[in-house]
Amino acid sequence: MGDKFEIGLEQRKATLGAEYVEKNLAAADDFTRPFQEAMTEWCWGFGWGDEAIDAKTRSMMNLSMLGALGKMHEWEIHCNGAITNGVSKEEIRAIIHVVGIYCGVPQSLECFRVARKVLEERGLL
Repeated sequence: MGDKFEIGLEQRKATLGAEYVEKNLAAADDFTRPFQEAMTEWCWGFGWGDEAIDAKTRSMMNLSMLGALGKMHEWEIHCNGAITNGVSKEEIRAIIHVVGIYCGVPQSLECFRVARKVLEERGLL
C-alpha cells in the first residue's frame, strides 16, 4: 500500500470512526477488497488527504452532493461523519434546505428523515 492509502485510512477513520472502517475492511473479500483499497486511497487519501479544504467543509460538501444524488445510505454515514467533523445541527438543517431548493422537497424530506435518525442516535435531538 502506498502513502495515499495510509493517509486515506487515517482520514477515513478520523471521520467515520475506526471501528466502522475496520469492520468494513475486515468484511472485504477477494471480490470487494480491491475496491475498498482503491476507494480508501482515492477518495480519502487523494480527495480528503490534502489541506486545501478543512474536514468540516468537506463534510458539508459531501452532505450536499450525496443529498442531491439521493444516496441516503451514504448520506447517513456522512451525516455521522459530519457531526464528528464539527458540523452542527443547525448547519445540517441549512444544508438540507439547500438540497430542497435545488433538488426538490421530496429529497429534502428524505434528508430530514435520515438526519433526525442520526441526531437522535447521537443524543442531539
